[in-house]
Amino acid sequence: MQTKVVKFGGSSLADAQHFRQVADIIHADPTRRFVVSSAPGKRHKSDDKVTDMLYHYYELARNRDSEADKYYARIEERYNGIIRELGMDFDISGELFYVKNAIAHMSGRDYAASRGEYLNGIVLAKYLGFDFIDAENVIFFRDNGTFDEEKTNTILGEELRRHEHAVIPGFYGCMPNGTIKTFSRGGSDITGAIVARAVEADLYENWTDVSGFLMGDPRVLDNPPPIEIITYQELRELSYMGATVLHDESIFPVRYAGIPINIRNTNAPADPGTMIVSSADGYDPKRIITGIAGKKGFSVINIEKDRMNAEIGFGRRVLEILEDNDISFEHLPSGIDTMSIVVASSALEGRRERILHSINRQVRADHVEILDGLCLIAVVGRGMVKAPGTAASIFDAIYEAGINIRMIDQGSSELNIIIGVNDEDYETALNAIFRKFVK
Repeated sequence: MQTKVVKFGGSSLADAQHFRQVADIIHADPTRRFVVSSAPGKRHKSDDKVTDMLYHYYELARNRDSEADKYYARIEERYNGIIRELGMDFDISGELFYVKNAIAHMSGRDYAASRGEYLNGIVLAKYLGFDFIDAENVIFFRDNGTFDEEKTNTILGEELRRHEHAVIPGFYGCMPNGTIKTFSRGGSDITGAIVARAVEADLYENWTDVSGFLMGDPRVLDNPPPIEIITYQELRELSYMGATVLHDESIFPVRYAGIPINIRNTNAPADPGTMIVSSADGYDPKRIITGIAGKKGFSVINIEKDRMNAEIGFGRRVLEILEDNDISFEHLPSGIDTMSIVVASSALEGRRERILHSINRQVRADHVEILDGLCLIAVVGRGMVKAPGTAASIFDAIYEAGINIRMIDQGSSELNIIIGVNDEDYETALNAIFRKFVK
């Protein structure tokens, strides 16, 4: 029998109504054996996420605020309200009391943050009739705080084989000293991928409140169409440049194992969503590009020196300066006598003069300057390598919109083309490219 791992986000487990939808989805397919749960999200726009509430209670308790107990009662009611509305014969008061006192006695910020997933996992497991596996016992970090992938995969895999069905809370694991550690970004998504790899799942379903990926940001583009199939590499390019449905770091456990991901919508379970796969040979010739994404807030360090290309070690010495200042670069477009380094503008704060001085001292450049106000737009698509004229179409779209291109960069895989334009031209440029390729 096939095995599917299913992860449900906070919006999918915000209240009793969503719990019922989740249960219907899980019970509709017997291969959905392992469930990764998030903490309850917002029920409406003005609502609070339970994780944010736990952070706030932690601060109140740490400061010995007299309102701490009253505030924690709101957290208790979120869980008790879900249980009551589901008609469950289940008392979670002991767990809630333990969590409250542990946070009050300074168990740590990560412990406080993780309890939303922990408590929701217990409730969901009881409601589904599944076993509960505490992530603390099966997901591990090293002493330096990095995820211990191989230890986790071995122990988690052994534990999962003991269960026919189980719920595992997302977002956290355990340090060697026994304290709780949370993942920094996309925590529950990462846990879902870890579980899928450990159980050697046939499919990892990631359920959220959207029906998969769209071709671009709907806040900027007019009705961007959904993406049916996207490769891991395309996803990484788009998510790195701002697409937010699934963080690129959360896909690595399943990418290594070759397990496909299906992004689905809890509120529209009949929608096929987006399939994320290792590779895809075919593409729609009417849809050459897979997606468009971009980010603002970049700067360019421009370096000019005559006969730069003949000077051994020039690039290395420049990049060492950035390394010494703990700055990573985004792109490195260069010419024979020029070198441009694109970095996040925020990384340069308080370091600009030191960097300029160091470059001049180390490589004796003819001219060095830092230009701000750059945004990067990535046009991504596996079909681009087979479609002549793609780059020309992108540049035509930008030209026709009256926008000046400040930077062009293309990887050797020809999977994406990145252009840099002024921050104020970001939305116009994005729409111009979108209209060029989406008829």
